[in-house]
Amino acid sequence: AKTTVVDVARVLGVSHGSIYRHFASKVALQDAVAEQWLARKSVPLIAIANEDGPAPERLHRWLNLICSSKHTYALEDPELFATYKELAGAARDVVRAHVDHLIEQIAHILSDGVARGEFTLDNPFVSAQAVFTATTRFHDPAHVAAWSDPNIDAAFDAVWSLMLIGLSPRNTP
Repeated sequence: AKTTVVDVARVLGVSHGSIYRHFASKVALQDAVAEQWLARKSVPLIAIANEDGPAPERLHRWLNLICSSKHTYALEDPELFATYKELAGAARDVVRAHVDHLIEQIAHILSDGVARGEFTLDNPFVSAQAVFTATTRFHDPAHVAAWSDPNIDAAFDAVWSLMLIGLSPRNTP
């Protein structure tokens, strides 16, 4: 989908004529739209990361939410989702910062799990990167075509089960 100024104005909730009064360039505009959308989508994830409950349950809910919210959004308004996907693709620095923030949230949950004896791992940040990478197929907009696969939930459950086994403490004889 080719993103137009009208598309961006719709996303921002302003008239298309006022767009360039607020942004110095098309790149600044794309970055602002991507940053706003990503920040809005992060709010419930941050809340889960900052809860006090069991880390395995929080991590599972966090991963389910990031996946299901993007799947729902892509299905409910595919044209607008395609616009966001294009804008996010152009806003590489914004997306990189967002991904770093998401990985920090996962690392926070993992650190809590280590402190509670629910997870065993050496480096929460490295493990968080691995968790994020292992689940990319389920939440990265580049994989949106795969989200309509009727087996996508079963595939996610299999990846989750494997990750949970890898993160959980081992019983040594």
